[in-house]
Amino acid sequence: MKKSFCRGLWTGFVILSWGTAASGQGDVGVGLQAGDPPAPPEIASPAPAPSAVPPQAGGTADKPTPPEEIVLDTTDGLALHVWHYPAKVAEDAKPTATVILLHDIEGSHRSVETLAQALQAAGCDVVAPDLRGHGASTARPGGAIDLRTLKKADVELMAAARGGQIRDQSAIRGDVETVRNWIRRQAEDGNLDMKRLFVVGSGLGAAVAAAWTAEDANWPAGTKGDQGRQVRGLVLLSPAWTTRGFSITGALANDAVRTEVPVMVIAGRADRDAAKVFDQLKRQRPTSWFQQRADGTKDKAAKLDDPARASLFFFEFDSTRTADPLASDRTLNPAGVIAKFFGMALARPKR
Repeated sequence: MKKSFCRGLWTGFVILSWGTAASGQGDVGVGLQAGDPPAPPEIASPAPAPSAVPPQAGGTADKPTPPEEIVLDTTDGLALHVWHYPAKVAEDAKPTATVILLHDIEGSHRSVETLAQALQAAGCDVVAPDLRGHGASTARPGGAIDLRTLKKADVELMAAARGGQIRDQSAIRGDVETVRNWIRRQAEDGNLDMKRLFVVGSGLGAAVAAAWTAEDANWPAGTKGDQGRQVRGLVLLSPAWTTRGFSITGALANDAVRTEVPVMVIAGRADRDAAKVFDQLKRQRPTSWFQQRADGTKDKAAKLDDPARASLFFFEFDSTRTADPLASDRTLNPAGVIAKFFGMALARPKR
């Protein structure tokens, strides 16, 4: 049976829950014997896992394969610079997930590269753009975009995907939609998998990720089936409530983000915006949430017997770091928690 290296991350930090092993979607806690009572539900922060697959061309067992830089054009003429970190998997295995990774304001793909490389090593294809006005993505007709004067309309364009009834011919295709279209073309050539698409955002990038997930869900079905609802899971790392006038509130009101798409919120301790986002989503998913606090205490919906079947998670690290610095903290290894979430989200029926 084909297995990606990402599944190997599950052992040692798996959510030990009733029914998970029986479903074949998780690993059994080490040391449990037949007849033992089920272990309590738990998410634990794992230590970085060693590489367990042969190196790809250009990489070694310890050094990730260098990313490929791609330049794409948005509909408003922005030269969007994007980096693809190809999954590190065994020859007979398929990548576990295709991940769009979005950095925080004043960041770039560089500020989340540690997370990109960790997910890459975990068997995930990662595509990380420099969002408009950041890093290399500043050139467009009429003059460069200056981060210092970035406005709400510029942030809205990061997530925009609308105009018309046919998605591939839409009038407005912003930063993330342009990345999605590149992934779709790669998927048609057999290079990437659109059926395992996840969006991970950090800080402002989390708000953009949620907004684009809402845009993705809004596309009407066409004669050939669904044009949208392609996001299998959403990770909000230190989500920012409002940045440069752009708020996450609109996305949280969208049905897909509010109740349908599996969501994991990750933050350091005492992150008020992250807690606010989780609390708002929790009210919409009263029977399907699980939480682990920085002190290790856990809580879950009253009627949730198996936390692996939750659709909303809140994982709090015992750290004061936020957004990109938290995403890049090798000692905390947020990639391990995120990879576990991917596995649980993919085990759920797609809605």
